[in-house]
Amino acid sequence: MSPTLRRGPRLLVATAAAFLMGAVGAVALPLTDQAAVAQAACGANSPHATVTGSSGNYVTREGSTTVYSGGDYRAAVQAGVDTISSGQRVAVMASGSIGAGTITIQSGKTFEGCGTINVSSRSGRGAIEAINTSNVNIAYLKMTGNPYFGLRFSGTSGLKLGDIDLTLSGGMGIRFDRDAAWNSDVTMNDIYVSGAGSHAVEVWNIDGLDITKVTARNVGESGLLIQRSRNVWVGLVDGDNVGAGTGYATLRFANNNGQLANGSYSTNVWVDNVVSRGGGRGVFCVSQSGGAVIKNVDLANNGNNAVLIENCYNLSIRAGTVNGGGEVRLAARSEFPNNRDIWITLRVDNTSVRESPCGENTNWTLSGNGSRNIC
Repeated sequence: MSPTLRRGPRLLVATAAAFLMGAVGAVALPLTDQAAVAQAACGANSPHATVTGSSGNYVTREGSTTVYSGGDYRAAVQAGVDTISSGQRVAVMASGSIGAGTITIQSGKTFEGCGTINVSSRSGRGAIEAINTSNVNIAYLKMTGNPYFGLRFSGTSGLKLGDIDLTLSGGMGIRFDRDAAWNSDVTMNDIYVSGAGSHAVEVWNIDGLDITKVTARNVGESGLLIQRSRNVWVGLVDGDNVGAGTGYATLRFANNNGQLANGSYSTNVWVDNVVSRGGGRGVFCVSQSGGAVIKNVDLANNGNNAVLIENCYNLSIRAGTVNGGGEVRLAARSEFPNNRDIWITLRVDNTSVRESPCGENTNWTLSGNGSRNIC
């Protein structure tokens, strides 16, 4: 069964290009130009509210009306969010620090962080949050600092994350809460996270998740960790030095991810491509997850397992390469049912392939010089 997803445009800056080119018509751009185009579009076309100024002197205006003037950057930003109505847009042009504060975005509002927002840690909280909301759009964001969570969500529907750059010095990038209401119809376009001490993106409880790209660089745990979610499409997960010295992975499925409401593992999670260099694991499926197709992988020199599949059901890796690093491994813990219905098609060089214990209906199609100990 194929997932029911929106499957937005693959061009990462389609929205930004539309802003800039208007009547001229959309033109496909080289990848190297896309980030610049996306950022240039931030704040364009007369947002309903703006935050301008610099340290010690910030001004928030809605149209010609000044709604905040002063030295508190967080207050200036929150005033801009609060003054607009559902269906309207605020553009934060100024850079500054919110310290350990939180910016809260309400339903129907579009937030554009065109300046750089520096943040500090607030236990259990996000620097930016949308909780129990509908149709929030964080179209652009540049964040630095060491948050507890950079972005935190739960109970959302129709949430959109656009061009998100989290260049951090610790903390976690994006978090969907575990012990909170489910989310539905979540879209992420181009997510970049570096320097997080924990995960770049950690997802719980989403029905309908559409991600174009997650790029993780030098993060302490997972690049993209998806848990207890269903009806998922991911274009690319690209990790370099992700989870070094840990059991985390560039892409990790865990905690019944891909299990449908009826308990089955019919295919409903699709990933186009996983690229992983160094760090910990490349791809890791664990704890009764599955219902997933990974179309292609490109894994090299992972410090832990290149691939680890442990107590997963109906999972296939359809193509790709593993070169060096840790072994490709099928394993099982005794507290969960064994692996079942696994299909692996890979070229494996300069590392080993091992299946222990033997799974149920394991299907291998292997090439390359890697040694094999499979059932």
